[in-house]
Amino acid sequence: MLEMYRTLTEQAPSELTACCAAPGPSGAMARQGSPRQAHRCVVHLSQRKLTEGEKLVAPINSFGSPVGDIIQRRTYVSQQSLLDATQPKGRRYYWKSEYLPGLEPELLATIMRHAEAILSPHSAIILFPIGGALNRLPEDHSAVGNRDSAWVLNITGSWEKADDDAANIEWARAAWREVRRFSTGGTYVNFLTEEEGDERIRAAYGNNYQRLAEIKAKWDPGNLFCMNKNIPPKP
Repeated sequence: MLEMYRTLTEQAPSELTACCAAPGPSGAMARQGSPRQAHRCVVHLSQRKLTEGEKLVAPINSFGSPVGDIIQRRTYVSQQSLLDATQPKGRRYYWKSEYLPGLEPELLATIMRHAEAILSPHSAIILFPIGGALNRLPEDHSAVGNRDSAWVLNITGSWEKADDDAANIEWARAAWREVRRFSTGGTYVNFLTEEEGDERIRAAYGNNYQRLAEIKAKWDPGNLFCMNKNIPPKP
């Protein structure tokens, strides 16, 4: 199914965005004790007819034996809030992410191997396509670079009890350590943790880091705005 997903997204027009998740063995999309993949599709139809949108998602609807099908017309607000309930306050989370240049077979096999080892029904490994306009602009166009990326891989650890922290965090870290060799080397800033520190933040911004530090020195020399993924002012 991951091969179908790769082919679909590589050939799809920009109006179609399809994310793919491998949830835990006890997840809502699982069956018979094995992990199953789930798609989340968005088709933007501002310039296309509804029937054309239906054609774009037809390869997903016709593939295999779906456990469930919730592809339907939605409002923008409905689409944006669709997954809110999957990340309730109070649950425990540990996420790791990487930018990817593509979806090669060895990477997909690695993802499935770690999906089969998921410990919590709330955890998943998710692929988000980001290629397109991102790749047509130069590296120094804006703050965050990594413009050789076509995908974001999220390893989303999520569980209920503090006693399970160590095991679930190690699952996420083990999966991340193995997939990093497929990465572009950039860092997905939103999911950095404090322990990863300045080195990872520098990697996220690449050659733009020094430019940002100079801007920070000009407009915020006292580093008042430091609660984000902080870039200290250039001395």
